[in-house]
Amino acid sequence: MPAPPIQSDPVGYTAQMEWLDHVRWDRDGLVPVIAQEAGSGDVLMFAWMNREALARTAELRQAVYFSRSRQRLWHKGEESGHIQTVHEIRIDCDQDVVLLKVSQLGHEPGIACHTGRHSCFFERLEENAWVSVDPVLKDPASIYK
Repeated sequence: MPAPPIQSDPVGYTAQMEWLDHVRWDRDGLVPVIAQEAGSGDVLMFAWMNREALARTAELRQAVYFSRSRQRLWHKGEESGHIQTVHEIRIDCDQDVVLLKVSQLGHEPGIACHTGRHSCFFERLEENAWVSVDPVLKDPASIYK
């Protein structure tokens, strides 16, 4: 008696992941991502994701990015403890930018920036010069060891 045929996708994993095909990945297989604080609406940071990072973010409901400098996945907070809990994942009308609505955990108020600030967007252009306008909430030397 012959063996039954092997199902290539027995749990429907491929169908469950089809949503990733709607993202317009760049030539390097990346998509830009904006992390926005769900409560305040503050834009916290900008990063990149590849397919695996976006899939893991959706699965874990925590932000997982792709570090271009290290060429690897980067689970936000893996060193600092400043994890981003993901409440919503949105995509823009061209399907080439992802927006995460997050809660920034690990310090109150949440620190998203490696400089120890709430947001990576802490410099403002004033009279043709960039000026730091947001305080350092925690010394980065005490965050990253």
